[in-house]
Amino acid sequence: MAEPQLPFFDEAEADRQAPLAERLRPRTLNEVIGQQQLLGEGKPLRVAFESGRLHSMILWGPPGVGKTTLARLMSDAFDAQFIAISAVLGGVKDIREAVERANAARTSGRKTVVFVDEVHRFNKAQQDAFLPHVESGLFTFIGATTENPSFEVNSALLSRATVHVLKSLDDADMATLLERARALLAAPPMTEPAAKRLIGYADGDARRLLNAYENLVRMVGSAAEIDEAQLEKSLGEQLRRYDKGGEQFYDTISALHKSVRGSDPDASLYWFVRMLDGGVDPRYAARRLVRMASEDIGLADPRALRMALDAAETYERLGSPEGELALAQAVVFLAMAPKSNAVYSAYKAVRSFIQQDGTRPVPLHLRNAPTKLMKDLDYGREYRYAHDEEGGFAAGERYWPDDMETPRFYQPVPRGLELRIGERLQELRRLNEESSRKR
Repeated sequence: MAEPQLPFFDEAEADRQAPLAERLRPRTLNEVIGQQQLLGEGKPLRVAFESGRLHSMILWGPPGVGKTTLARLMSDAFDAQFIAISAVLGGVKDIREAVERANAARTSGRKTVVFVDEVHRFNKAQQDAFLPHVESGLFTFIGATTENPSFEVNSALLSRATVHVLKSLDDADMATLLERARALLAAPPMTEPAAKRLIGYADGDARRLLNAYENLVRMVGSAAEIDEAQLEKSLGEQLRRYDKGGEQFYDTISALHKSVRGSDPDASLYWFVRMLDGGVDPRYAARRLVRMASEDIGLADPRALRMALDAAETYERLGSPEGELALAQAVVFLAMAPKSNAVYSAYKAVRSFIQQDGTRPVPLHLRNAPTKLMKDLDYGREYRYAHDEEGGFAAGERYWPDDMETPRFYQPVPRGLELRIGERLQELRRLNEESSRKR
């Protein structure tokens, strides 16, 4: 009986069937796009590659910026066995198997790199399981995470690994990647507006860009050109809801800011969730909340700034979706807080004044006098130390350049804490005027 014929395996065809992101994965260090803060001349990872000294590390950065690629390249560069573990799917069994394989490789004189993707998802016990083997040098540990390692990685493991921060790819990097993809697929050219929208949609994530582009090319087939209409048809609601850099993106942010300023918590939450639903990075939303706390609330309720910062830190610790609740809490607090732009207005007024005014000398009594020569030149002479004065206030003391009239930039509003600040300011000005009349 004749043996059954096995189907012919066409390696080239298999490669063509692989996802575009995999086919474009860099094979050499020079093919890597972006991350020049790590890979540029004299930078840490470039030095590690060129010196032949591989060290345990944690690669921290957003999705699709090359963490796995760099780990694979390092393994290839040092001819090391590469063992990948997914912390989402793996566990202690996978760690034990990696140790066994590393021991076998060491017996034959070969190094091993153990790469743990999403390392922050391993619990403390699982992370601790790596420690003795990293310490003994059995393998080089490379962890990849999208979360802050300070919060998500055990301090013991963190102390044995160098943290390298990867950044989102910028628009120029993404354009280069898009051009490589077009050349590989022999795809039709894209109009400039369509390319910009696709790059904006990808938001610095190379994998997201390549997956979207591959689907787009399949859809357009033999079209002479890819335009915005075809892009919208391919991505559909995803592109319409999240158009980073487009009008809708900024309009939604504006609506959130104005709803908070207008003290409407329901509308504020609505626009906040619209932003999240549209794909906005919650960290970006957190930064906007911090800005609102300073610009629109200020000293009317100083707790607002702390609330916004605490919400941002909580999101960094928990990630999505748990951390988004802390941001929502900050949105409601900011919306309900008393409003004041007095500090914001004063700051802008001072900046404008200084840009137009000359550089006036500091009065002698306000100057620092750390040396005898400076004291002999009357630096600091006749300065009145406020803490030694009645009520801790040196009434009548002047803190402005000698030839300058006294402007009033800060005008507190009669709301929240600034109501009391305003009353205090009026009292201090009254004391200054009384002191001036006595002279």
